[in-house]
Amino acid sequence: MTFEDLGLQSGLARKLAEQGISDPTPIQSRAIPPALAGRDVMGIAQTGTGKTAAYGLPMAQKLLQTGVAPEPKSVHGLILAPTRELAKQIVDNLAAFTRGTHLKVGLVIGGASINAQANRLHRGTDLLVATPGRLIDLLDRKAVRLDKARYLVLDEADQMLDMGFIHALRRIAPLLPKDRQTMLFSATMPKLMNELSQAYLTDPVRIEVSPPGKPADKVTQALHFVEQAEKTRLLTEHLDAHREDLALVFTRTKHGADRLMKALDRDGFAVGTIHGNKSQGQRERALKAFRNGELKVLVATDVAARGLDIPGVRHVYNFDLPNVPDNYVHRIGRTARAGRDGRAVAYCSPAEMSELKAIQKTIGREIPVNGGTPWGGAHGARPEGAGKRKPGGGGGGNGGGKARPRRRSRGRRAA
Repeated sequence: MTFEDLGLQSGLARKLAEQGISDPTPIQSRAIPPALAGRDVMGIAQTGTGKTAAYGLPMAQKLLQTGVAPEPKSVHGLILAPTRELAKQIVDNLAAFTRGTHLKVGLVIGGASINAQANRLHRGTDLLVATPGRLIDLLDRKAVRLDKARYLVLDEADQMLDMGFIHALRRIAPLLPKDRQTMLFSATMPKLMNELSQAYLTDPVRIEVSPPGKPADKVTQALHFVEQAEKTRLLTEHLDAHREDLALVFTRTKHGADRLMKALDRDGFAVGTIHGNKSQGQRERALKAFRNGELKVLVATDVAARGLDIPGVRHVYNFDLPNVPDNYVHRIGRTARAGRDGRAVAYCSPAEMSELKAIQKTIGREIPVNGGTPWGGAHGARPEGAGKRKPGGGGGGNGGGKARPRRRSRGRRAA
């Protein structure tokens, strides 16, 4: 099946072919026809399966067919995304689809000049990609209006719920016309998603192309049971075996990411970090250097677990296991993209046994053990003698020293 078989105009199909995209993915094959027909769509698919094109191409085609320029400050289509990185990636994809047409694609995110964003919005926008917080700031300034929007898309809707954006959505959605077309896309299907669907979608077509919580097939997973104080040493050994490959390393906290980055830098790795305490400029420079291969290792919190499409990532390390088990799937989904193979390694300390059990329940399988033995006792209680440092041991779990007490992530603050 080709994109033209799905109902796309030949001009849009040619733009895809110019980018080396010729065959629709499963989510695109099943979502594009009902989206073109004007149906509300609820799509569940793994990260890296082409969800942006599944909703972006139908909206672009219908706006091109209409040919009506947006009024000042108005938008024709609104795409909400939970993180700046995902929002920027969506804009890049939409810009590639619409290059050479009259469609104007806009981006509003925190960490950038709100005055510059307001000035651009004054000219009107066909497709606006926004993070909820910055969009509300601009709505409060009356710099943008949504009463002309015909399309609403919630991308990575499950993460929007996790990050507490439901309240922002309740404020934004009523500002759009009731007869709009709404599409919701997600990698997982938590219970709240059904409530979200019932509140904002009308008789949606539900499309599920992979079971929620199922990792990408081409990701080779491995698990190491290791003391928190020995994780840095083990990570260094693993990274040293493939210094020329791109590797993503996930930590639970922002400060832990910084400490680990400094430890890896001392060991001679070309390493950077991204998390919520970094400015937007710092995050974009780090991601650009990582994509270009100037950095070989990127240490990140879960702010990077969604939407980042860097095909060259060969290895993902879960230095700290995530508190939310679905985030494990999103993290390892940063590798094995676009048909490539990838490797995901998880480190489990005695205090993380409950997280490991939750992850394995979510993915429906046990992760193969490549090192150590499972920690004994209920809820990962330390076995006798655990916690003693080995001679010559490396730094602590968050970059050196003793393992710190775990802190629960609290929505956006943990990013």
